Amino acid sequence: MKIAVEGCAHGELEKIYECIETLQEREGIKIDLLICCGDFQSVRNNDDLRAMAVPEKYQNICTFYKYYSGEKEAPILTIFIGGNHEASNYLQELPYGGWVAPNIYYLGRAGVINFGNLRIAGLSGIFKGHDYLQGLWESPPYSQNSLRSVYHIRSLDVFRLSQLKEPVHVMLSHDWPRGITEYGDKQNLLKRKPFFREDIESNQLGSVPAEKLLYLLKPDYWFAAHLHCQFAAIVKHDETNSETKFLALDKCLPKRRHLQILDLPSTYDGDKLLKHDAEWLAILKNTNHLLSVKNVDCHMPGPGGNERYLFSPTEEEKLNIVHLMETLTITNDSFVRTAPVYKPGAPRSVSLEPIMNPQTVSLCEKLGIDDPLQVIMARAGRTMKQPFVNDSNISIDSSPISTPFKCTKLSLPAPVTPVVNKDFSNSDSVCSPNTPVLCDTLNNTPENMSTPPSSKKIFKRRNLAMYTPDVDESVSTSTSSIDLDSPRSNKLPCRTN
Repeated sequence: MKIAVEGCAHGELEKIYECIETLQEREGIKIDLLICCGDFQSVRNNDDLRAMAVPEKYQNICTFYKYYSGEKEAPILTIFIGGNHEASNYLQELPYGGWVAPNIYYLGRAGVINFGNLRIAGLSGIFKGHDYLQGLWESPPYSQNSLRSVYHIRSLDVFRLSQLKEPVHVMLSHDWPRGITEYGDKQNLLKRKPFFREDIESNQLGSVPAEKLLYLLKPDYWFAAHLHCQFAAIVKHDETNSETKFLALDKCLPKRRHLQILDLPSTYDGDKLLKHDAEWLAILKNTNHLLSVKNVDCHMPGPGGNERYLFSPTEEEKLNIVHLMETLTITNDSFVRTAPVYKPGAPRSVSLEPIMNPQTVSLCEKLGIDDPLQVIMARAGRTMKQPFVNDSNISIDSSPISTPFKCTKLSLPAPVTPVVNKDFSNSDSVCSPNTPVLCDTLNNTPENMSTPPSSKKIFKRRNLAMYTPDVDESVSTSTSSIDLDSPRSNKLPCRTN
C-alpha cells in the first residue's frame, strides 16, 4: 500500500492532486490514499470564508469548491483532519466525520477509521490550555472569540481517544506532540527555525494532549503539520519494544517539503475500502453522556471518583455496533451538498446559520448519540437549517461579495522520486539543496533541509501579516513566520482530584 501524506493543504487541493498524478505517471506507481494533516480549508462558497479565522484579505476561495460542486472529482481517496484555518461552520456539521465532497472524507473532531487493514486515528484542531476543558459550546454565526475557540481541542475528544485498546497504525494531529523535538535532529531544526528555541527549551512547543496520546496509543506512525517545516523523529517505547515514526510536513508551496510518499507493507492492504471502526463507534456511544455544550470547564471522570471512567468497549458492545450499523463500509452515496456551491460574485447569506447534515443525523440515530450542534440549537431555542435544494432556497443579502480565485501563485515543477523506505531516519534525498521541487523526500541533513535564502524572507514577510491573530492568540514578531497559536499559553489548566 502506498500512501501520500500532505502537511498543511491551505486549500491548494488542485495542486496537491496534480503533484500526486505527476509522481504516479513518472514513477509508474499507484498511490492508494492521500492523508492531509489539517488546514485543509474545505470552503464551499463565500459564506464559508466568513467562518475562517484569517484576515479578510486572505479569505480566498482556493480550489476545494470544484470538488464539492462536482466540477472536478478527487482522483484519489482523501482523508483529512481539521487544523486552525478551516471553514469551521462546515466541519461542525460533521462532528463525528463524514464526506465533505465525493471521495474526500473528514475524520471529525476526533475519529478512527479503517482503510483496508490500516487503522487511522485523528485529532482535529490545535491545543489551547484555556479552552481545553470547556464544553463544545460554539455555533455559527461566530463571534470574534468563538471563531477561534471552535477549533481548539477539547478534553472530551482526547478522553475518547484514550479509551482505544486495539492497535493504531497511523495517528494524525495538526500540531506536534509536545517534546517530540527530543527524538529527532533538534539542532538542525533550530538552524532552520531559530525562533523555536525558547519554546523548545522551556518544553512549551507542541500539544500536551497529543503528547499524552503518543505514549498511550504508541502508533506505528504519527503525522502532523502546523509549524510549516519538515521534521522527522523516532520515539522508542521501551515497555512494548515498539516505536513511533513521527513526521511533520510543510505547507503546500513551491520549494517546500510538504508531501511524502510512503510504501507500507502489503499486510495493510486488505480490501482497501474505507470503513467505520467498531471500537471507536462503541466508545462514542459509551461516552455520549459526557458531552457538554456549556461554556464552562467540564472535567472527565478518572480514578478515585464514584463514577465509571473506563469506557473501552467489550466484544459484545462492538458486535452490537456492527448490528446497529448494518454495514461498516463508508460509501460516497452518503454525501449530501448542504450549502450552495461557489459562484463568483454571488451574494452572501444574511446570517451564517448551522445546517443539518444528513450524514450526522443518520449516524446519531443509528448509535443513539447526540449531535453537539443540535443540542446547542435546542438549548437556545433555535432551529437548524435544512440542506439546500437549489440556490433559490437560500436567504441572501442584496450586497454582493467578490472573492479572489487563487490562494497562491503556484507553479508545478517536476517532483522528485518518492521515498519508499519506512525508516525515516535512513531516508536519502535524491535532490540537491537548491532543486526547486514542490514535493520532496525526507532527509535530516542540514544542507538538504534548509530553505533557499532567496525565498525565506519573502515567505516570512507574507506570513507575518497572514497569521498574526487580532484577538487572544497573538504571537511575537520572532515567531510570526509560522502558523502558530502562541505555544506559551498551551498549558493545561490546574486541577485537583
